[in-house]
Amino acid sequence: MERILVSACLLGASCRYDGKSKPNEKVLELMEKYELIPVCPEIFGGLPTPRTPAERVGSRVLTRDGADVTEQYEHGAAEALRLAKLFGCKKAVLKEKSPSCGSGEIYDGSFSGALTPGFGVAAALLFENGIEVFGESDIEKLL
Repeated sequence: MERILVSACLLGASCRYDGKSKPNEKVLELMEKYELIPVCPEIFGGLPTPRTPAERVGSRVLTRDGADVTEQYEHGAAEALRLAKLFGCKKAVLKEKSPSCGSGEIYDGSFSGALTPGFGVAAALLFENGIEVFGESDIEKLL
């Protein structure tokens, strides 16, 4: 059975910045066709749950109160990539808009809810290493 990485919050794990999850029924349907490998790059990077919201500002990741958490995001992205390679994952389904997992569109760094074209740190690293990245709204392509 093919294995794919999946953001743990989409599977129901309470690991988001607000201590909540975002379970997605379509993502759960993937279990019928794939072996799912849950990941949370932010936790892998050593960040707590809950945590201060963060957004990408250029190449950096900053919290709403101005702390630079880029190093933690980069470490977590590297761990997600390590797991992808370990389990032979060629695809990932990641939480949209996230500074770690967003693909194609992320929050713009103003903490206003505005979006901008771009990738989260982990999504970018996975993509750069040949892993096809999907957001939760793209699940139909995998089912």
